[in-house]
Amino acid sequence: MRNLVWLFDLDNTLHNASHAIFPAINANMNAYMAKVLGQDDVPADPETVNAARIAYWKRYGATLLGMIRHHGVRMDDFLHEAHSFDDLATMIRAERGVGRLLRRLPGRKILLTNAPRRYSHEVMRHLGLHRHFAKHIPIEAMHVHRQLRPKPSKLLLRKLLAKEGIRASRCVLVEDTTDNLKAAKALGMRTAWVTQYLAASPNHQQQAGMRSPARLNRRPAFVDAKVRSVTQLPDMLHRLRQ
Repeated sequence: MRNLVWLFDLDNTLHNASHAIFPAINANMNAYMAKVLGQDDVPADPETVNAARIAYWKRYGATLLGMIRHHGVRMDDFLHEAHSFDDLATMIRAERGVGRLLRRLPGRKILLTNAPRRYSHEVMRHLGLHRHFAKHIPIEAMHVHRQLRPKPSKLLLRKLLAKEGIRASRCVLVEDTTDNLKAAKALGMRTAWVTQYLAASPNHQQQAGMRSPARLNRRPAFVDAKVRSVTQLPDMLHRLRQ
């Protein structure tokens, strides 16, 4: 079988965003959303903000999309406010060996992330991983028919397959987010679920308030390979090439 095409998520897949980055993003989002959802210059209360952020994230796959559709915010403004950090480099945590893993995996690698371009470029360069990827697709590039369609949009994934000229069966989506993996599997892609950072992930924990999150000790039917770390992917090639 010809080499696979790997679609890698970034946060909580290639590095530990749960350590400091996700908490900071959520705090930034909450502060920005409180202003937007408030009235008469009075910010909305934390309960209102949290409910809206989680509901939009679950409904659309990205809080940003809900804020655009329901409150008319500008994408660039939201992304800038949510990803403003005093010193991003000190917040990044990642295990050793990810670069070696990427060199070992046969096939082309594409970064497919719902994070914004500037932030994801900075993280990848800090980690020294950018050189392993043929293409970088951030959320700003996730438009289909002029509509923003971030993961888990099947329209986005179909457009990507068509643009790259590849069959779904030759693609592997490597992710921490089960909704994204489920959408990819429905299109015929192979799927790899990375779990090591999920227990501390605010987004994973908040799913319990909406519905039960996927249990980390089980492999859902739409997941071909469940790994704790991306460094374990070479050991799962037999599952991903079937």
